[in-house]
Order: sequence, then C-alpha cells, then structure tokens
Amino acid sequence: MSDPVRAIGSSPPRLEAGDKAIGRAQYVDDIQRPGMLYAALLTSPHAHARILGYRLDAARAIAGVKAIVTGADLSGSRSGGIIKDESMVARGKVRYVGEIVAAVAASDPQTASRAATAIELDYEPLDAVLTIDEALAPGAPVLHEESASYVKAIQGGGHGNVVFETTVAEGDVERAFAQCDVIVENTWQTQAQHNAYLEPGGCVADVDASGRITLYASCQSVHHVQQRVAEELGEPMARIRAIAMRVGGGFGGKHASNIHSIAAWLARAARRPVKLVLSRMQDFEIQRSRHPARIWMKTGARRDGMILARDVRITLDGGAYADESPPVLAFALLMSRGPYRIANVRARGQAVYTNKLRAGSFRGFGNPQASFAGESQIDELASRLGINPVELRLANAMRPNDTAFGGQPVASCVLRECIARVRDAQREAPPLAPRNGRRRGVGFAVMSHISGLMGTAATVQLRTDGSIALSTGCVDIGQGSDTAMVQICADALSVPIERVSYAPQDSDASPYNWKTAGSRSTYMTGRAVAVASLEMRDRMLAHAADMMECAVVDLELRPGGVVGLKGVPKTVGFREIAMRSLFHSGGPIVVTHGFVFDGTGFDPKRASIHQLAFANLGVYTFGAQCVEVDVDEGTGQVEVRRAWCAHDVGRAINPVSCEGQIQGGFVQGMGYALVEAMKWNAEGWLITATLADYKVPGVLDCPPEIHPIILEDPDPTHPVGAKGIGEPSLVGAAPAIANAICNATGARLRTLPMTPERVLNAMDSRS
Repeated sequence: MSDPVRAIGSSPPRLEAGDKAIGRAQYVDDIQRPGMLYAALLTSPHAHARILGYRLDAARAIAGVKAIVTGADLSGSRSGGIIKDESMVARGKVRYVGEIVAAVAASDPQTASRAATAIELDYEPLDAVLTIDEALAPGAPVLHEESASYVKAIQGGGHGNVVFETTVAEGDVERAFAQCDVIVENTWQTQAQHNAYLEPGGCVADVDASGRITLYASCQSVHHVQQRVAEELGEPMARIRAIAMRVGGGFGGKHASNIHSIAAWLARAARRPVKLVLSRMQDFEIQRSRHPARIWMKTGARRDGMILARDVRITLDGGAYADESPPVLAFALLMSRGPYRIANVRARGQAVYTNKLRAGSFRGFGNPQASFAGESQIDELASRLGINPVELRLANAMRPNDTAFGGQPVASCVLRECIARVRDAQREAPPLAPRNGRRRGVGFAVMSHISGLMGTAATVQLRTDGSIALSTGCVDIGQGSDTAMVQICADALSVPIERVSYAPQDSDASPYNWKTAGSRSTYMTGRAVAVASLEMRDRMLAHAADMMECAVVDLELRPGGVVGLKGVPKTVGFREIAMRSLFHSGGPIVVTHGFVFDGTGFDPKRASIHQLAFANLGVYTFGAQCVEVDVDEGTGQVEVRRAWCAHDVGRAINPVSCEGQIQGGFVQGMGYALVEAMKWNAEGWLITATLADYKVPGVLDCPPEIHPIILEDPDPTHPVGAKGIGEPSLVGAAPAIANAICNATGARLRTLPMTPERVLNAMDSRS
C-alpha cells in the first residue's frame, strides 16, 4: 500500500503501467465490434488542383463495399478550430498532396483498399505555392479564394495567402536601439517536424439503432472530438459520444483529426461499426506537422551587458489549412522576448497558407522556433560584448514579480536558480576524456513556458464503502496524468491512492476539459481535482461533526479514510459518513469543480497588442539547460555527450514522472535540433513519409547522461502549487546544442536541423 500522507511527492507506479507492460492495455486498433467494417482512404496526387468530378461506379461494384464518402456528399459550412476553412474530405479543391478526397468502408481492409484505389477523380491542376516566399509573392496563386466568407474566431489576416498576422510591443524600440553599444541581427530557419508518436492516428465509430454514434478514439480530448464530429456531420453533440482509448503518444498531433468524422460518416451511412486506423505513411502525409518558420531578430545591449531592445519578425508556414496557426504564431511572439528583463520589444508575425500538409500544435507550440533564434542570439551578443554567456543570462534574467511580455505579472520565478544549477552541475561533473578528431563544446539555453489556459473540471464522489471515485476529462497521452490526478485527490483526502478510482474519459460522463495540451493538465485539471477534493473533505467533516457532536474545527483527517477528534482517539470512518449521507441525511456527496483560466490578462498600459488570438494565459514556468557536445572535425557529426536540465515544476506531484518528462522532452528537442525534418519535393510530395526516411533519435543516439534537476517553487494560485512540465524541456535543446557547436568550432548555425553536412559547411566557411 502507498503512504497516504505522502501521495504528493511520491512516485508510485503509473496506474496503467501493468496493463501496458503485459499487453492488456486497449488501443484503438485492438477494438473489435460485431459486423465491423474497415475504412480506406484515397488521397490527392496534386498539391493544388480543382476537383471537376468523381467516378465511383467501379468502386461501388466491388463486393463488400458498404459506403463511400466524397466531397460531393458534403454540404453546409466548413469546419475548423480557429478559422473554419476545411472539410473532413476535400471539397471543390485539393490543397496538398495527401489530402483525403474519398473514403470507403468495406467488409475487410483489402476490399476497402481496392475500392478506394478504384475511385477516379477528374482534376484541373493549379499552380502551387510551397514556400513562405512563394505564398507572399505578388500575384501568387490564392489557396483560399473564399477566405472572406469563412467563419473566424479571430480577426487579422485573410488577405492573399496570409492566414493571420499580429503584433505585440512594449516600450520604444527605436529609441532603445539608439542607446545600444552593441547590436546583433540575423535570420533563422526552422523545419517541419513530425510528432512521431508510437501509435498512428485511428478511431472506431459505432452506431446504435437510433443512429447515435459512439467513437472510440486515439485523441487528446473527448470533448474536442465530440464537438468536431458533430459539427462536420451536422449532428447535435448529444448524438455523438467520444470515448478515449489508451493513447500511444500525441504531442499535439491528436488534438483534432478529420479521420474521426470520416469514420463516423461511414458508420452512419452503413449502419455498421467502422474502423479507420492510419498506416505510418498515411499519418505522415495526412495529419499535421510542427510549423516551419523564418525568424528575423535584432537585439541590442549596453556595453555593461544590460539588454535594452529586441525586434522580431516571425513568419510561419501554416500549410494548407489554418488549424492552430493563429495561436501558435501568437505564442511564438510572446516567447520571442525570452525570459529576460528587456524593456523595449517589438514582435511582429504572419502565418501563411502553402500547398503542404497543415501545421498545427506540437509540443512547445511556437516556443521552440522563437527560442532557437533568441537563445542563439544571446550567445552571439555575449561574444560581441566579451561577457560570459551564462553571466549575461543571469544579469538579464527575469525575477519574481516581474512581468512577462504582454504585461502579465509573474509571481513565481526561479530562472536564476535554474541557470546556476545547470552551470554548477556541469562544472562539478568529472570531465570526459578528450577524443581524437573531435572538438568539444559546452552550450547553455534558458526558456519559459505557460501552463494555464482555457477551461476544465473534475468530479469527486464518495462511494458506499468510503472509497473515492474521481472523474476528469483529461486524457493521459503517456505523460502520467491519470496517476498525478489520483495522487492529488488522495493527498487532499489522506487516503491511499488504491482507494481512489479514476474513470476513463467519456464525453457522456466526464466533466469538460479543453484538451491535453499546452502543459496544462497538472496545473489546470489538477487544480480542479484539488479544489473538488477539498470541498468533499469539508462536506465529510460537516457530516462527521454532526455524528460526533462536535465542531468542525475540532476534527481532522487521519490516514486511511477516517475523521478523528483532535487530541483523542475517537474517529468515524468515511464508510460511515457515506452511509449517513446516502440513506439518512444530505444525499450523495458529489462535488464538481470547474473553472476557466482567467488569470490577470495582458496589460494594455504596458503593451500594445494587435489581434493576439488569446484571451488569457499565464502561470509561467522557467528552466535552463546545459549540454556538452563532441563535433567530428572530418564529418561534422554532432554527438551530445551529456545534458543537464533544470526545470521549475511548482511542486513535483510525481517526481519520477517529472524526470521522465524532462528527459523525454530533451530527446525530442535533440531530434529537432540535429536530425528530424519533413521534406517535400518540387511537386509537393512528402519524401520523408516513413521512418526509413524520417530519422528520429534512437537509444544509441541519446546521450548516456541526461540529468533532470527538479526545482520546486509552488505557484500561489494552485492549491498544491503545481505547474506544467510537459513542453519546456524540449524548448531549450536546439539552442543549447547550437551554442555548444559554436563553442566547440566557432561555427554559428542558424538553420535546423543541424545536420553533419550543415555543420561541416559552417566549419569550412570559418577556415
């Protein structure tokens, strides 16, 4: 049994660990339903083309085919999150190679695949735009001619191929640059990165006799799936039910997907269950990527090292549809100042449409792109000033009660402590032996991130035997949130975690949660769990006070599910309280707490903000990373030897899970820095659509030492002080590695990934 007094701060095995280890965990592809059909997809061979017509007779004639959907079957408004600019299958036009143009449901996978390939479309090819420059060029083909008619949750953009544009500014940038002794200015390029989760996207759609649809989904929010499918099928949300299965990773890539709606449409048409699970290649071609970006940045400082000004322009390649480009761009701009005390900052940005796969949310949400440029430029500035880059960061780092870019107050900030911890850990580590033909370098980077946004809720119930039932809408996508929520609840009620059940996420029963994204689960849903649990504690204490004929203030929770009278052994158990409430007085004890993050918002007196695409966000967390790399002088190959990652988690609910998040995030960031890149050819075909072509770091590529350093600076707005840790550890990896390469070789790389060829070319250009 776990120790109930220390539920928070302990590291029990994850609730689902045993089932995953022995293969009992149920993923979408494990589902079998009576009479189930299988779906197959037909996708576009063109990057940009008008659809002139469909020929379906050959597909319909194949025995076993039960339903087909094309754009001709769809009517009504378009769908989408921020801007409603897409359909579950292409309508009227295709806008990237791989866009779904038809789907088939048939009796077996082979028949479905054969029928999909039998469908023929007539296309009128159109000129394509595949880069940011092509999209913005005068006279460029317009990808969305009907943009003015789209329903939009935000304003800004909508002309030509511009999806969205926005500006954030504080102070007087031009005046501040005139006072600078040293100014550095450069442009950085970052690539499309695939989420590369272990489990490709998929779902099973079932339909009952009344036509109500149930979806078993690999997703990041059952409520988001329910809303999106209802919208695309023209059904009330009450007619759609979404149930989350075990999820083999998401990283933002499973926050929304048109495959759920396609499966649901086919199931409704065939009146049979339909399974649609993507192959790895389809997942690469159909789902989404991290935004490729171009970042121009200019930073100026006084000779003593005080940074006075920064000017930034960020352009994101959003791909064929808006998806989450507006908030990703807005957040990239907010992070572009870095976690520094820079009084004069201007950040301008655009996101553009191109004829490539849509770009969407991905772990870091625009911060990795902005921080790669910003933290690289800090090292460049330090070099020009002749100041140690660590000391420059310490001198300009944010402190408690400073404000973030945009004016939000930041009460909790241990950035300077994070920097000092990684600096000291690297200095104190035994030196690695030198290696012939390799140059060694050390690099640093710092970062901030947020973990408070949108809405969530939790429900806690007292059962007849005194145990606790907990329910939230927070889907565990591998980060361990199921276990953390139970720990928070158990801690508040002083019971072992084995006495708390946790319900799977089901839109029919789970209280609302926006989605598992933005490092928000532990802060947002964990806060709802904590408040609901504490309210339940108070209601149980009120019952106990009546039962023990005393005042509530004289009572206390004791380990194991009992309420005791302070100073004496007299107790009453949770079971007795439950039986009293259920059968004698007050009714069932059920507490639901829900809230939307409203924070303190942006400060219009400090910042000029134009079309930011956020209402409120905040609860900032901070971190610092240090890496040691070896660079092969002959090949340019970069090997990360050791890494130290210090991150503020507010309060570590489960320290081992926190360490795993830090280590896993760093490795994914290392992949972004060195090897991962989605590439398209001149016709718009993705040429890295398999794991044979798209490299991700394997176990032999990872440094043998990744040292997670957990700092706890409790957030005052959270009942247990927690903050998010899912994303920050990825953010700093690329700039830290770039700075280490420069420290080793003198070569500054400004394009990701930093492949051996690019490193070697940069080294050669220095000689």
